[in-house]
Amino acid sequence: MTTTCSASHPAVCGPPRRWRLGDVLAETEASTPGRTALIVGADRRHISYRELSAAAGDLAAALRRRGLRRGNVVGLQTATSVHFVVALLAAARLGLIVAPHDPTLPGIEKHRRADLLGARATLVEGNVDDDGDCPDWPIVEGRLGLPTEVDAAMRPRTVESPPALTSADALIMATSGTSGSPKFVPWTHHNLAASLTSTASSYALSYSDSTVAVMPLFHGHGLVAGLLATLATGGSVLLPGAGRFSAHTFWDDVDAAEATWFTAVPTMLRILLDRAAVAGPDHCRNFGTLRFIRSCSAPLRADTITELESTFHAPVLGAYGMTETTHQAATVRPGDGDDTRLHTVGGPTGLTARIHRADGAETPAGAAGEIWLRGPTVTRGYLPVTPDARSQNALTFDGSWLRTGDLGVLDTAGRLIVTGRIKNLINRGGEKISPEHVEQVLAADPRIGEVAVVGIPDSTFGEQVAVAVVPSADTLTAEEITAYCRSRLTRHETPEVIEIVHQLPLTAKGDIDRVRLRALLSPTTDR
Repeated sequence: MTTTCSASHPAVCGPPRRWRLGDVLAETEASTPGRTALIVGADRRHISYRELSAAAGDLAAALRRRGLRRGNVVGLQTATSVHFVVALLAAARLGLIVAPHDPTLPGIEKHRRADLLGARATLVEGNVDDDGDCPDWPIVEGRLGLPTEVDAAMRPRTVESPPALTSADALIMATSGTSGSPKFVPWTHHNLAASLTSTASSYALSYSDSTVAVMPLFHGHGLVAGLLATLATGGSVLLPGAGRFSAHTFWDDVDAAEATWFTAVPTMLRILLDRAAVAGPDHCRNFGTLRFIRSCSAPLRADTITELESTFHAPVLGAYGMTETTHQAATVRPGDGDDTRLHTVGGPTGLTARIHRADGAETPAGAAGEIWLRGPTVTRGYLPVTPDARSQNALTFDGSWLRTGDLGVLDTAGRLIVTGRIKNLINRGGEKISPEHVEQVLAADPRIGEVAVVGIPDSTFGEQVAVAVVPSADTLTAEEITAYCRSRLTRHETPEVIEIVHQLPLTAKGDIDRVRLRALLSPTTDR
């Protein structure tokens, strides 16, 4: 089954190749330079497009004076702050290739990545780490009270960039690593142009829109959908004062920004729902400004969508994306009906999608298989800087097609339904079990708040089904969960290891961290 973006939902499949990341502010700066680009800090200061552009220009000049040149790689490790935004735009204007890092990434891993990627320096906000060869360059405030300088004593190290990088590359993004070690994906300026255009057109974003940066900016979800798509269309982005999502201040931030939309992972949306239930509707008093809520990066249950829409009075638009597609690959759009919103992730955005069986044959509409994607946002592969990346390139990228590793269905209307991930399948004595299916069944029990299922080693069957449950009821036992499963699942699907936990292990962007979860649930692991 093959489908492409339809005329009724325009998405650009071939944006101008001359566009570069450093141009993202250009149109609004030229037409309405006084428009608010960012709202930052505890005092929620408004920064105009003119001010943001000037700060980026000043910092770009400072980086050049320190010896950085076009094509050099730099790391960027800050919170969700004005320092990140100015540094990213400054580096892009200078023609540097930026590798964003999680601000909580340990120093030893940051330096390992710097060595793999040939980084000349890492731009940081705050304390300097001197434990590695790659120097940390603190970004400091200059004129206008914005970050426009780096420490004058700093010099870049001399190191070669990976030969696989090209002058077309803008960013190096790390995959989330929820089921293994992260790989590094180069995003070209053309990939970004296509992604920003299709994202903006999917939601009809414009200068009248504003958002709160819920997702961290070092990851594609927050960077592309939250920040860059908004700036590319002349809108405003509020950066939380704490430098990260906080349910305690979120609705105040929505008020301050007069936000018309925001994008988050399901975990964060669940937190907002739970807080609204405790605090009452007055706590989220200004949700009437929202024209939609976007959910991406993990599956969102239909009952949660219904609860969100009932509570916040805005349609919830599920989206599907990954690092290898420069974030968004498909989405539900404003105006789509209940069936599309509740049960699909909408249609492809600027991409062609196909479903393939395990033997490689393409399936008809409605048949399940692996999701394959092709189009201008599909990246060229993983940087071959680790053995795993080199082996995965041959398995994941088939000519111009990306084999996503996700299982799904394309229906006759061209809508995509994502049903699971191939790597997550549990092989119990030859029986293939979808953890997503088991999770869905368990999540229907009102006594269960959150649930995650993985396969763990078993000496007899190879793998066994294990589950971690965050209960919503005051008392819930493993025996009760087993009884519930036995009445709704097959014998081999019923979890053999059940752990009641206070919270699930999550990655920095809010996904289930299945590596840590397997370690938690494996009986041989010291806890």
